[in-house]
Amino acid sequence: MVSCVRVWLNRTYAENVFFIDQLRRNPGNRAVEVHATHGDPDSPVLAAADTADLEPEGLSPAAYVEFALAQCEWRGIDVFVPRLHQAAIVAHRAEFEAVGTALLAPPPEAVAVFQDKVIAYEAVQALGVPVPPWWRVRSADELACAVEELEARGHRACFKPASGAGGVGFRVITRAPYSLAQLNGFPSPYVPYDLVLDAVREAEEPVDWLVMPQLGQPEVSVDCLTGTDDRVRLAVGRTKNGRRRGFTLHEQWLEPARRIAEGFGLHHLSNIQFRMFGERPVLMDVNTRPAGGLHQLSLCGINAPWAAVRLALGDDPGAMTPPFLGQDYSVVSGPRPLRPVGMPGRLTELPTQPPAPTPAPAAPGPSPSPTEPMSAPGLRAGTPAWGTHRR
Repeated sequence: MVSCVRVWLNRTYAENVFFIDQLRRNPGNRAVEVHATHGDPDSPVLAAADTADLEPEGLSPAAYVEFALAQCEWRGIDVFVPRLHQAAIVAHRAEFEAVGTALLAPPPEAVAVFQDKVIAYEAVQALGVPVPPWWRVRSADELACAVEELEARGHRACFKPASGAGGVGFRVITRAPYSLAQLNGFPSPYVPYDLVLDAVREAEEPVDWLVMPQLGQPEVSVDCLTGTDDRVRLAVGRTKNGRRRGFTLHEQWLEPARRIAEGFGLHHLSNIQFRMFGERPVLMDVNTRPAGGLHQLSLCGINAPWAAVRLALGDDPGAMTPPFLGQDYSVVSGPRPLRPVGMPGRLTELPTQPPAPTPAPAAPGPSPSPTEPMSAPGLRAGTPAWGTHRR
């Protein structure tokens, strides 16, 4: 009898409810149980999982690794997909393997390269992949020099944190004065140059920004699945041009993505993003984790989350090519169920005895159709035990 696969996602993006759905709909009908932890009790990922816990707040990376090892040992986790504190976790891969858990994440050397965008750009450029011109900025004077140089070349300047993810902190500099134009309609990423310069001058600590030209569309995110032998098993580009989304297998996007994934050993799932600088694609960013939009590859007949879990467990899916490319599409929001109010509180001390899991009613949602399994099964909430196991 084939055993159930137990997968854990820690403090991940809300969109990964679809990652969980795809694990359950795997082509081999393998039984899958998903454990999720988060700092927000209203994360829809907690409701989508079979078991869920609130994470303790304020843990150092080292303490979080201890927490994660305890979760894996007690919950019987087969595959752990770490997002929070990924760098610290992958540095302890052998300890996770010792408790029977495979990490669906690259090795620490690869994660370290892409934690800092400046280091990443330098390393990728040395590999022969084009990057846009960039300046690392820590002061108002450095910012002024970078912006003036870009504008002298005919570009509009933008900036983002040297370390960060998800587009947080990205802004585009404009010379237009602050006026009602910025207050009418929806908020935009455009910020007046003088206000930015004043804010940096008055800041108590230096900024750490990457300043570069605003790049053109389309944006292409290449989702890669790479084995521990550094060979890419799957590479598909997802195109974004305004509201319109689509897919591509054009080598101008896939070839540099493969070069990066294989050259840096981005094992398991990674996401490599490009945009246009003039007439050529250049690297924009590299994520050493599954992209939030990975599930969209299902429109091409690909279940990438399940292929990645198979690979992590040593069941190599081999080279994968989409059987077709899905039609263009748009992304719209929709309702997802949440856990009932009253989820157990965060851990504040280390329990010595594991409590029995407490059943919780399923969150309200639409009835499943014959072809669509329910995405929010009944939940079992329990406090993880430290120093105990069930293997």
